[in-house]
Amino acid sequence: MSRSDFPPNYEETSNPLYPPQGGGYPQPPPYGFSGPGYPQQPGMFPQPGMFPQPGMHPNPNMPMGGLPPMIPPVMPPMISPNDPLNQDGHNSYGDGKNEDTEGFADSSWNDKSVRHAFIRKVYLIMSAQLLVTVAFVAVFTFCMPVKAFVIKNSAVYWVSYGVFFVTYFVLVCCEGPRRRYPWNIILLAVFTLAMSYMTGTISSYYDTKSVFLALGITALVCIVVTVFCFQTKVDFTSCGGLFCVLGIVLFITGIITAVVLSFKYIPWLHMLYAAIAAVVFTLFLAYDTQLIIGNRKHSISPEEYVYGALKLYTDVVNIFLNILQLIGASK
Repeated sequence: MSRSDFPPNYEETSNPLYPPQGGGYPQPPPYGFSGPGYPQQPGMFPQPGMFPQPGMHPNPNMPMGGLPPMIPPVMPPMISPNDPLNQDGHNSYGDGKNEDTEGFADSSWNDKSVRHAFIRKVYLIMSAQLLVTVAFVAVFTFCMPVKAFVIKNSAVYWVSYGVFFVTYFVLVCCEGPRRRYPWNIILLAVFTLAMSYMTGTISSYYDTKSVFLALGITALVCIVVTVFCFQTKVDFTSCGGLFCVLGIVLFITGIITAVVLSFKYIPWLHMLYAAIAAVVFTLFLAYDTQLIIGNRKHSISPEEYVYGALKLYTDVVNIFLNILQLIGASK
């Protein structure tokens, strides 16, 4: 057996990690590749020759430069079910769909239970608001002393209109009070009382038959629009710019109509504006309903249940008032 068949002695190796290589190649560093073009790899497996040969005991006081550091194995990250990244590598808070506008978010709509709970909460709040409004309308219509009082004291109506205006813009424009309990409920309650008083005051100027007929038509319109929004594939939320223009045009037209009618009452002009406003607010109801339902281009965040109830309630009341004025002006 030749000399080359025996393993080299410990003293003969300049680097205990690697035996000498033939061909004139340079000696590698002790811990993995660190030369040009090679990244540092501290977790390499032990190579032959890294430990001393049998019978060779290193000095305990000598630093063990020949032994690589013990690095614990790297475990893959554990992905919990609540983590934003699921096991398929998709974002559970939205798959890169269109971001919402107006502070809305469609992030939590992937969970059907969250969506259904949000819809129930919105419609329960809106139902409570409508019950309060119907109660005001009934009292102001059937109770003659109250009806006479609100007709003679129009200043109370303008005070309620100011309260309505302030609370509406606070709830619409300020996200903090709108989401902070109990301020959101308090503001919504004040807003509902103010608008209910306004609605009852306007209803007191019309006879009982017109009020009941307007209530029935409003209920029918709201049911049809809600069922249509749940079933249709038409996305009203993708036409946000069009609805913004409709709102601005309706607002300006209402101011002009109010100024003209204050000087001279024209029944056909009053009926025309009431019909246009009823149609526009019906379209607003369809738009806001799809924002609450979700699964469209835009949707309201589940945290905005107060905002959703506010929008639906305002649409329904405006539809009722315009239908009432349309029926009352025609008589």
